[in-house]
Parts: sequence; C-alpha cells; structure tokens
Amino acid sequence: MVLRDDFKIMTINDCEINEFDLYNLPEDFIDNSYEYYNALREKDPVHQNPDGSYIVTSHKDLVDIYRNHDVWSSDKKAEFKPKFGNSPLFEHHTSSVVFTDPPAHTRIRKIFQHAFTPKALINIENDINKLVGEYVNEIMEKNTFNFVSDFSFRLPVDVVCNVLGVPKTDRSLIRDWAREILGALEPTLTENQFKNGCDAVNSFKDYLSDQVDFRKKNPKLNREGEVLSTLIDAKNAGIRLSTTELLHQCIFMLNAGHETSTNMLSHGINELIKNKDEFRLLRKDLSQVNTAVEEILRFQPPIQINNRRSKKHTVIGNKTIPKGTSVHMIIPGGNRDPKQFDEPDTFKISRKPNRHLSFGLGIHICAGNSLARIEGRVAFGKIISEFRDINLVSVPKLAKRIRFREILELPLEFTR
Repeated sequence: MVLRDDFKIMTINDCEINEFDLYNLPEDFIDNSYEYYNALREKDPVHQNPDGSYIVTSHKDLVDIYRNHDVWSSDKKAEFKPKFGNSPLFEHHTSSVVFTDPPAHTRIRKIFQHAFTPKALINIENDINKLVGEYVNEIMEKNTFNFVSDFSFRLPVDVVCNVLGVPKTDRSLIRDWAREILGALEPTLTENQFKNGCDAVNSFKDYLSDQVDFRKKNPKLNREGEVLSTLIDAKNAGIRLSTTELLHQCIFMLNAGHETSTNMLSHGINELIKNKDEFRLLRKDLSQVNTAVEEILRFQPPIQINNRRSKKHTVIGNKTIPKGTSVHMIIPGGNRDPKQFDEPDTFKISRKPNRHLSFGLGIHICAGNSLARIEGRVAFGKIISEFRDINLVSVPKLAKRIRFREILELPLEFTR
C-alpha cells in the first residue's frame, strides 16, 4: 500500500505576506510552511514582523548573517529574559554553546572538540554500524513498524548517550526532558510548557550531577574521550568551565544531538518513499549515499529557524536594521532559494553542489555535523541495501512545532 503526501500547489497572496506574523501563524502553516517561506522570500525576503523583528529568507542574506559574528550576536540573554525570567530555562539556554558569543563561545566549545576528535569519530562510527545492524534485524521480524520509535529516535539517543556515558537503563528519560527543554524555544510558550521546561532542566541537571558523583566514586568506569569522564577531569583536559556550564553543555549535547538526527532520519526515509525514482537510484548505486544525506538535510532541514540580534545598525537586503533588533533566520527559505539551487522544490539525491544551511556556517557551525552525517550515511546505506522496497502505512503526522520539524509517527511496511 502506498499513501502519498504530495507537494501542495497553493497561492499565497500579497496581503497574507504583508500581514505575516511569526507569533500568530495561519492555521494551515504547519502543513504548508515551505510555501509560506517561498512566498516570503519571493515577495519580501527581509520581512518585518509586527513585533519589530525581521524574518530573513534568502540564501545570500542568511550566509551574510551567519558569517558576520561581529555584527550579529548569538547571545540570547536580552531576548530570553522577558520570556524565561530568572528560571532554569533561562540559565540553560543562555549557557549553551549555541547561544553564546566569543570569547565565552570559544572557551565552551572545547568540550565538543574533546567529544568529536577524528579518533573518537572512528569509534563512534563502529558503534553506529553495530546499532543500525541490531535495529534492522529487529525490524525484519515485524510486518509493519514505526520508523520513529523503532529506529530514528533510538539511534541518535543511543549514540549520544554512549558518547556522554549515560547508562542504557536511563535513556528513556532523555526524550521527555529534551522535548520539554527544546520545546521552550518555540516562538510562543504556554504557562504549562514553561513549567514543564523548567522542571526538565532541573531534573536533567540533578541526573547528570549524580552521574558525575557516581563516576568519581567508581573511577574504573571512566573511559578516554567519554564526556562524563572529561567532566570529572575538566581542568586537566584544558576545559575552563564552571560546573554549571559543564552540565548545561551535556544537556545541550543530548538534546540537540538526538533531536536533529532523529528528524533527519525520519524525513529522509519519508522523502525516499515519496520519491521512488530516487529510492531506486540510491539502491542501485549506494555510492551516492553521501550526496543523498546532504539533499535530505537541504530539503527537510531538521532545525527550521535560527536567530541573531544586531550589535549595531546594519543593512540586510534593502532594509536598514537598527541596533538591538532580532532576526529570525529561516533555513528552509535559504535551502530552497532558486538563486542558489536549481529546481529547489525537487528532491534529487545526486545534487551537486549543495551548499545548504542546515548546519549553519561560521563559528557557530553545528559541532556535531560530522556525527550526524555519519549517522545518516550508515543508516540510509544499511536500510536501502536490506529492503527492496519501503512504503507508508499511513500519512505521517507533523508535530505542531515550527523551530524543529518533527514527524511524530511514521508507520511503514517493507519488502525484502
């Protein structure tokens, strides 16, 4: 059985674009977000939101913002203070490496350099191969399966938890905490979401603190290159971070490391199913798996929106941006810009060049981008080689989130 979720042709008029408000979205936005972003880029690529912030959708403008950290700040203290107050969510999201500027950013990022050295990545890839083989063997015993719960969620969580040193018995905790913490980054936040996010940060910090204390009492459990082990001996590793900073980088690594990869894997399989010519092309020539991963990342960026704040008066496109102004960087807008990509709304696994923006650029390029690419290469290569055909059992349902594009469930059936 094949159920298609085809690209919808829709017309968005000038009035809808002129009045577009990222904090008050149309009811059909989740299902048609790319059409709205395409219309914004075509008609108003630097669109002023009603609150005074700007929505940026062209590839060129996004690259300029990413590369010029002297003009554009990633520090979110001013932005998050009204939203989070003096809460655990404020402490976490303003301590994470992704929301800091140099020199703090340079100092904090060292922990990720320890986690993702070339030697460490080789060991991680061996781990990924083993995990993917185990998941595929389990799937083969079923008639139908949910790709999210049976594969795309499991792999990144297991991989990142192995990197950190989190015991397998505790990994069921990670997903719920991560969703609550990252969910707080959505443009609008309910009182209940705020409370749950704060509780999740506290629970996560307590858990990691207990793990560090346990490791100190049981030093034989420590392993070279493992992040929790590095935390215990941070000074000798050349990492000058406070205990609070170290804990929040671990939380960030767990959250971001599994959230983005889960979305990449889910959307990747979904797009290959929807584009069977590309599925067959990849199955015929697995040497194209690397370019396929890049096209998946371009076509369905796991993180849809990034943000910056202007440090001084500047210009984007034809708009003058005052100092202290926030901009919303629409990654799928840049990734589907026809000035950068030929036939940008067409999914092509052989696309070259493919200068997508899904991992960002400049000093804030995603620290785990090499890990995510390895996960994609191993996972898609194994699945495509083992299954002659894969089809949808029901149409995937998207989560009601706009910063992270998440498939909640992906029921599939396969033919060997």
